[in-house]
Amino acid sequence: MMDLPKVEVPTIAIAGSTQRFPVRRIFCVGQNYADHAREMGSNPDREQPFFFSKPADAVVESGAVLPFPRQTNNLHHEVELVVALGAGGSDVSAQDAAAMVFGHAVGIDLTRRDLQADAKAKGRPWDMAKGFDASAPVGALTPGAPPAAGAITLRVNGDLRQNGDLSQMIWNVAEVISTLSTYVALAPGDLIFTGTPAGVGPIQPGETVVAEISGTAPVEIRFTA
Repeated sequence: MMDLPKVEVPTIAIAGSTQRFPVRRIFCVGQNYADHAREMGSNPDREQPFFFSKPADAVVESGAVLPFPRQTNNLHHEVELVVALGAGGSDVSAQDAAAMVFGHAVGIDLTRRDLQADAKAKGRPWDMAKGFDASAPVGALTPGAPPAAGAITLRVNGDLRQNGDLSQMIWNVAEVISTLSTYVALAPGDLIFTGTPAGVGPIQPGETVVAEISGTAPVEIRFTA
């Protein structure tokens, strides 16, 4: 019999600590900013949030130099507030959700937009548009719950592409956690990407992307030419 493979648990840095946060799963909220919903051709009314997933090992750290993703000619950036859960549960109330948050960070939901558009047009799942290798860059976690307001920005080669505020989220962090917990039993180690403001757009080979949220460590990635 072959030896069993050794599988490492993905982790992300914690600001001011030598410890690292183990990542169990990654959930993402779709179209949680009205202006982004509009630019994607959707109705920005306060409908029930919807979710998709990325694999845990899609996480990459700030400073990473990444090969440009395969199978795409239209890679897009989406800056997002990321919350990391230190506790879990099912059917959690919004009032109890804040106590589940271990920390927060800025992340980038990288998207193969052409694959996503094709899958949508054909009524197929779009896992490969969102859940590919290195598709979830995340900065170091700041312990504690995130602020309700604060600038959230993304630059490509120094040019400002996305410029929003956390207060613009349609569903706040507690509501997102509460709603997600009605679909799955949340657990310590889960990450939740909470949506992106308007301004999503393409990244080219060789470009550097920097995402920031006020009060947190930035995340910076560069793609090889």
